[in-house]
Amino acid sequence: MNIKPFYSGVLPLLLTAYSLHTQAQNMVMLSPEDSPSTIIEKAACVVPSVRQYAWQQQELTAFLHFGMNTFTNKEWGEGTDSPSLFNPTNFDAEQWIKTLRNAGFKTAILTCKHHDGFCLWQTAYTDYSVKSSPWLNGKGDVVRAVSDACKKYGMGFGVYLSPWDRNSKFYGTSAYNDYFVSQLKELLTQYGEVSEVWFDGACGEGPNGKKQEYDFVRWYKIIRELQPKAVIAVMGPDVRWVGTESGRGRETEWSVVPMDNLSQEQIAANSQKEMITPPSGDMVGNDLGSREKIMQAKALVWYPAETDVSIRPGWFYHQTEDDKVKTPKELMEIYYSSVGRNGVLLLNVPPTPEGLISQKDVASLMGFKQLLDKTFQTNLLAPSKNIVKIEKAQPKKIDASAYYVNKQLKDIYSLSYTLRQPISFNVIALQEDILKGQRVEKFVVEVRSSKKDAWRVVAEGTTIGYKRLLRIPTCEAKQVRLRVLEARRQVNIAFFGVYQN
Repeated sequence: MNIKPFYSGVLPLLLTAYSLHTQAQNMVMLSPEDSPSTIIEKAACVVPSVRQYAWQQQELTAFLHFGMNTFTNKEWGEGTDSPSLFNPTNFDAEQWIKTLRNAGFKTAILTCKHHDGFCLWQTAYTDYSVKSSPWLNGKGDVVRAVSDACKKYGMGFGVYLSPWDRNSKFYGTSAYNDYFVSQLKELLTQYGEVSEVWFDGACGEGPNGKKQEYDFVRWYKIIRELQPKAVIAVMGPDVRWVGTESGRGRETEWSVVPMDNLSQEQIAANSQKEMITPPSGDMVGNDLGSREKIMQAKALVWYPAETDVSIRPGWFYHQTEDDKVKTPKELMEIYYSSVGRNGVLLLNVPPTPEGLISQKDVASLMGFKQLLDKTFQTNLLAPSKNIVKIEKAQPKKIDASAYYVNKQLKDIYSLSYTLRQPISFNVIALQEDILKGQRVEKFVVEVRSSKKDAWRVVAEGTTIGYKRLLRIPTCEAKQVRLRVLEARRQVNIAFFGVYQN
């Protein structure tokens, strides 16, 4: 893995102008004449594209790092290892995908080519591939096997194609971008539907000692043409890298962020309605979408975070790490800090040289799924005989300036549950209807034992977005209440649940 920002210097996006009176889109232009309240109003109306929303709903996606490094015990190969080393003796892509599906994952992304340049499919553009290996007498195709397994077991299929290639003689020349496009087209046209295309920012020297200037925008356009449903991550326009490989997202995670690599002339002259290039500027800092940040922007765009981490210390399989596999409890911690912070978790699970997911990894994944199911199987606030009354309050119409200064309201939104019997819980789940925008800026969850008691705050936070999970000391309550104290526009809570783990 090597994800470094590649946001500066990309070609400007060509988009139509946007106003609050048009259909909701995943990008909005700001004008120097816009008042602060108008900017907040516009930010509240930015929504995900269809592909972004489908991606966010998956919650759990998997990386499969498999290739020459699996057999050389390396993390980054030099591109000089012999193809004869690639020879899995018990290769079973169905075991990979069944394991991931049973653990709750929705998409698997395969490292079709890593930095060493070795290709896991029968590419027509280099001999440095499985066709030169002894595996299946040079007739094997890992990409085919994984994509077929994904189809069979109802999983999405994603491809990783490293821009850096330490083997290709073209790397560092203008011909390399044509070479890369040719291979990208093979992956996008020969293996059925692709749900995610994943690029990183690795850009080292090739065999000739030169570095490459990547033609990302050309690649993005080809993906849009050949696989229009695929999200492009994390060096792409649909999904951004969260900024760390620890599995931890931000406590305050905005999906609406500034986009400033635009010009009014280009927008007015063209008719595209969706991003082709990612925003420029800092996309890995602590504060990406606060009011202070968006006030200085030229445009705002929906650009959600993917949180990546490996189940092991390394990204490729190493036998010496068999005793360092993350435990089910550690994976749950990661789930809370990724999916539970308005992100999607991308968990790497590297197959062994034999061609299987290690049983240690399988056991950890299954244990994680059991913890996940056990924790979230019963929402204690779900409609049932226990609930007596649900009370919801939100002003029907308030000027945007009221939200901006937050002086005219005691609460922007309140949702209360009165229960027939007291409940005990220590996990809180909240979701906004992001198809209407991400709007909540500050909230509290309160409880009380009876109507005579004072409300007591047990949790508080800033953003919610698609999903926010909070863990608290176990508390007992007869009434539970969510109060939104600050928001960018009318609040749309899609889900409120409490659980006892």
